[in-house]
Amino acid sequence: MNIHEYQAKAVLKEYGAPVAEGVAIFSADEAAAAARKLPGPLWVVKSQIHAGGRGKGKFKELPADAKGGVRLSFSLEDVVKNAREMLGHTLVTAQTGPAGKVVNRLYIEDGADIERELYLSILVDRSVGRPAFVVSTEGGMDIEAVAEHTPEKIVTVAIDPDTGVTEADAARLCDALELEGAARADGMTLFPILYKAFMEKDMSLLEINPLIVMKDGRLRVLDAKVSFDGNALFRHPEIVALRDITEEDEKEIEASKYDLAYVALDGNIGCMVNGAGLAMATMDIIKLYGAEPANFLDVGGGASKEKVTAAFKIITSDPNVKGILVNIFGGIMRCDVIAEGVLAAVREVGLQVPLVVRLEGTNVELGKKIIAESGLNVIAADDLDDAAKKIVAAVKGAA
Repeated sequence: MNIHEYQAKAVLKEYGAPVAEGVAIFSADEAAAAARKLPGPLWVVKSQIHAGGRGKGKFKELPADAKGGVRLSFSLEDVVKNAREMLGHTLVTAQTGPAGKVVNRLYIEDGADIERELYLSILVDRSVGRPAFVVSTEGGMDIEAVAEHTPEKIVTVAIDPDTGVTEADAARLCDALELEGAARADGMTLFPILYKAFMEKDMSLLEINPLIVMKDGRLRVLDAKVSFDGNALFRHPEIVALRDITEEDEKEIEASKYDLAYVALDGNIGCMVNGAGLAMATMDIIKLYGAEPANFLDVGGGASKEKVTAAFKIITSDPNVKGILVNIFGGIMRCDVIAEGVLAAVREVGLQVPLVVRLEGTNVELGKKIIAESGLNVIAADDLDDAAKKIVAAVKGAA
């Protein structure tokens, strides 16, 4: 689960991280009053969407040379003008894709005198099985570009969960970021704070880009991007309350109601599979035969008929889907339950596109019998390779 920048900063501030004062607004009419609550005379008006690259982004409704989604304002009039231009408009960034995201809220923040921009993130480093800091002196830039062109400028420091951030860990991070004086003292305090927030709130990613050294030598968190482990949200109702469903795909929202693992993709073949590994293999083989999956969908090992029906409805609600592949290996999941769920959904929503079903495992013969006797136009497949070939051929033939 993702949250907005201003929400992330509020969480970090609770732990003692240095962040600027700011006010979130939802209407341009609130802009002037919000700015008056801040010291000024420089304010930063920031679009709040779940995507990076906001400053370099462009609004669809504005001229190509218009400013992006993060703007400096040197007067109250500028604050209001920028708020009116940004709210309700569609911001396109490198991370939103060409469709962009509508800006429904802004964050008006007190400005800062920036001396240096740094990069810092915390994530789980699966290569060592530990949380790790990833830091660079090249803050404010696309970290992927830094990794590609100057990888020596990225330093990774894994943290032992039994000890947390030690003084030696913090010192190593300060050295990597070339911090001195007051900034170094701030870093020695800040790094354990950020790690504590990451662990206690079950974050999957904490990214600060940039972390700045101000002209007075102090550190400040200038931007913050936070993602949380969805499997741990039951422990954090205060975090769940921050969820902004307007930033999420409607199909993914519906899937979450049924505890389905669903991610919308850009292809045209819908997939319904049980097991994440099998789902990945299914998407891979679809690509192998020259097509693209429209989604990742894992119905889980013990899905009910109702859950399968809901999954099928979600797939068919995507107008980009031109064919559907159901690939089930029945262990805990019984093939007859899958068959009944698929047929119930087909009868309820109709079948407008080719459907290929591959079943294997528990009660497979019963499942195949249910489908064969349904009278519906369902294409049976013997194995995954056969299923992929058939759905790709069916979709291309219908194109």
